[in-house]
Amino acid sequence: MTISVVSPAADVTAAVPELAAAIDPGRVADLITQLLVELGEDPTREGLLGTPERVAAWWSDFLSPDGAATATCFTESKLSGQLVAVGGMSVWSLCEHHMLPMHLQVTAGYVPDGEVVGLSKFGRAAQHFAGRLQVQERFTRQFAEHLAGVIGREDVAVAVRGLHLCMSMRGVRMEEARTTTLQAGGRFGTDPVLSQQFLTVTAGLWGTP
Repeated sequence: MTISVVSPAADVTAAVPELAAAIDPGRVADLITQLLVELGEDPTREGLLGTPERVAAWWSDFLSPDGAATATCFTESKLSGQLVAVGGMSVWSLCEHHMLPMHLQVTAGYVPDGEVVGLSKFGRAAQHFAGRLQVQERFTRQFAEHLAGVIGREDVAVAVRGLHLCMSMRGVRMEEARTTTLQAGGRFGTDPVLSQQFLTVTAGLWGTP
């Protein structure tokens, strides 16, 4: 497990880097056609007709996710000190080292202070940061920093459990291998009881001891 602690001085406004410019599907389709030829395939045969265009359309869609969206916060003036954990978020991303898929299970927690964050925004943020060439460690940090920026404090924790096809279908080919990353800031980094509560909830959601 990789455990990171968010620095109180972290610039949460820098948590959302700019994505690359929109891709040219026609150019990508041409490149896929060239790749098929180099792999010894005939891109004009029946089974591959239209394949380059379909692959290009997928790349265009995958690399153009909806924005993280402006989070809606609701006033709850009597609410403070409670752990809020949002789990069951499941997203696909692409390992930038091998350009193979990775499946990420995400749990995010925070401590509200007078207001709560709209729940749907957690899922949108997860999809936003997954829709690019990525590594799990960076995804975890970006999600945590984004959430800290939403609530205006560092009292957030994000745990991610990943299945990486670059490890399952190539290299060592360990199908059961999973990678867990955890980024904790503020009270989650200093309060052992709160931290343990979050880890217990996360383990329960993942079905792990």
